[in-house]
Amino acid sequence: MRVVIVGAGEVGSSIAASLADGHDVVVIDSDASLVDELTYDQDVLAIHGDGTDLDVLREAGIGESDMLIASTDVDETNIVICGTAAVCCDAFTIARVKQPKFLETWEQSQGAFGVDFMVCTDLLAAQAIVGVIGLPTARDVDTFADGLVQMAEFEIPADSPVANQTVSEADRFDSLTFAAIIREDEIVIPGGETTIEPGDEVVVIGSPDDAREFSAAISPEESRPKDVVIVGGSEVGFQVAQLLEQRGFKPRLVERDPERARWLAEQLPGTTVLESDATDQAFLKRERIGEADVLLATLENDQQNLLATLLAKRLGVDRTVSVVDTGAFADLFEAVGVDVAVSPREATAEEITRFTRARRAENVSLIDGDRAEVMEVEIDADSSIAGRSIGEFVSELPRGVVVGAITRGGELITPRGDTVVREGDHVVLFADTAVVDALTAAL
Repeated sequence: MRVVIVGAGEVGSSIAASLADGHDVVVIDSDASLVDELTYDQDVLAIHGDGTDLDVLREAGIGESDMLIASTDVDETNIVICGTAAVCCDAFTIARVKQPKFLETWEQSQGAFGVDFMVCTDLLAAQAIVGVIGLPTARDVDTFADGLVQMAEFEIPADSPVANQTVSEADRFDSLTFAAIIREDEIVIPGGETTIEPGDEVVVIGSPDDAREFSAAISPEESRPKDVVIVGGSEVGFQVAQLLEQRGFKPRLVERDPERARWLAEQLPGTTVLESDATDQAFLKRERIGEADVLLATLENDQQNLLATLLAKRLGVDRTVSVVDTGAFADLFEAVGVDVAVSPREATAEEITRFTRARRAENVSLIDGDRAEVMEVEIDADSSIAGRSIGEFVSELPRGVVVGAITRGGELITPRGDTVVREGDHVVLFADTAVVDALTAAL
């Protein structure tokens, strides 16, 4: 597939790196230094120019391309780029936007603006944050098969009851599959005797109920949070509050700007909006912020978010989640004490990358950046695995594939070696990135 990406910033370069191995990728940017950097770092063709200019798009070969991804930092520019491309070619267009208003308009008539698929950075970040809150010990969560199947990634702390148990000892859940263990630079496909070590990241696939039960087993003192505090009434903070309200939470939201606080209070009937500076220690103590189960930092910049979360930890907050605008800082945030760092840019790059891959599947989730995938595939009559047992077809694939779950007629089936896959089944599989192409060819 030939892909043109406009925007060589953090999102665009990340998408280019993910697609470069298997596709012909061209990147356009108006910043010559970013173009030079990408030329040396990635196996892509980088062009210096304005992506809204039809001549520049033609120079990039838009007429022969299968997909255009507009990923600059300006929403309106990305929409114009897609509209310009639609004038001269049939390439599938993807636009990245920050403002939900554009997504809401596009959803009223998909294909509006000349955009075939739209990704909203702030909404994705909010969804990632809320997903993590739902499973108190999870680092990543995604759903498949209309919500019947959940994938979750958990880091095992040293004091966890699960640490140093074998998979057989830890697996006390009827519909949960231990798909993989990520241990430093290694992806381990576990067997029953595999020991779960402290610091391991365990990927499980199964029913949402069993995923919650496993989350509780990892850290029994953790439970579904009751008192959630959001620091910062940014667009991400607003979206997080809305999603939490929809899930039955009654969060508290701290916003410094009086007008913004008033607007938030009007829009969020289930949220208590507090007008104050989130770094005011007297206010934090007076409102007992330190007693919160979880604090979410969604302020306007990384420095403020880091300060807010570290201050919350000092006051006694059990769990902190912070938005990190610069993706490279995410590991640093977690190293100094933030429990989970969520990068809107990384979430957007992952969503666009997985969408390009999901064109061969119903749904795809990228694990640990891009080291592995969990994919949902609907089995048709022509599939080579229809009518075959799991043990039979998995034995023919390279090591690194695990069947995590099967849904049939709206019911979840826990896969076993003798389980026969039928036409119409939805199969959720874990696969090391190195064997994904072999897997999709076999399916």
